[in-house]
Amino acid sequence: MPKEFSIGRVEFRQGRTAVIAEAGVNHLGRLDYARSLIEGAKAAGADIVKFQTYKANRLTTKDAPRFWSWNGEIDENGSQFDSYSKLDGFGYSEYVELKKICDDVDIEFMSTPFDPDSVDLLEAVGVNGYKIASCDITNKPLIEKIASTKKPVLLSTGAANLDEIRRAVEWAKLAGCKDILIMHCTLTYPTPIEDSNLLAITEMRREFSDHLIGHSDHTLGIDVASAGTLLGSSALEKHFTFDKTLPLSADHWLSLDVADLKALVSRIRVFESALGSGVKSPLESEMLARTNARRSIVASREIRAGETIQLLDLDFKRPGSGIEPHRVSEVVGKIMLRDVPSDFLLSTADFS
Repeated sequence: MPKEFSIGRVEFRQGRTAVIAEAGVNHLGRLDYARSLIEGAKAAGADIVKFQTYKANRLTTKDAPRFWSWNGEIDENGSQFDSYSKLDGFGYSEYVELKKICDDVDIEFMSTPFDPDSVDLLEAVGVNGYKIASCDITNKPLIEKIASTKKPVLLSTGAANLDEIRRAVEWAKLAGCKDILIMHCTLTYPTPIEDSNLLAITEMRREFSDHLIGHSDHTLGIDVASAGTLLGSSALEKHFTFDKTLPLSADHWLSLDVADLKALVSRIRVFESALGSGVKSPLESEMLARTNARRSIVASREIRAGETIQLLDLDFKRPGSGIEPHRVSEVVGKIMLRDVPSDFLLSTADFS
């Protein structure tokens, strides 16, 4: 059985999908926007609001090409550094304030660190767990740094194969992390529906049976994101903004807003309720139908005491409170002990 664990106020377990609102840097370097993101995530029913912690000069070279397409970029032909450097202004004091706002509204604060200094910053702020981004699944030094905090880790696996995932999990374990949730992800922004590959959740649940499996979704809308719950996903991360029209961050236009996120959470909770126990047996709510909608063996005509019961003397009708039809061979050939009218539900006391 996969090991269950908690990150702060949020429990991760089978049978429930913890919802993570990925705010990233959609705050655009403004605390008032960050507050709107946090309060919006809480209002929508998310369990966690997650940001990203980095400095552009530690993340990328000056000329690294972008891996996303967005016509809102100020410099259409710019690099990753050009984009990230516009959004990396938050420091220790801002992250302290983010966590305080989260605590005030009762939603768990998380952030993805992209370098060792960011891990140290978040440790000082007091995070309860970490997310490792898909792009760092081969970054052994960073994985070991995060794992050495011994706090739970959500490991994203976009563009990775099973061997790479196994290796990253092993690095984290050897460095001291005991609680790892592995998240299926397609590293395309946005992800075409046909590239969602949701059945990978099923494969990963089989291959990593000691770990909970989650889903980081980059498709547009809520349909694919919610479907992971039906495959046993224990966590869902979805990009989130309070205003899809905001500039600068490439995430806004492909993110959910508050209304979208609320609809997603609602659908997930419905799916969770519909999943049930996974055991196929009659439910309490079915008992009335089980008795009255099934059939019993009845007399098809008046049968008198002393007659030998023939198959033609019998019919199979509702309700199902008598002898079940599959037992008809136990009735045919028996001697009636009393007179019964047509349509009478036979019982074992009526013949011998």
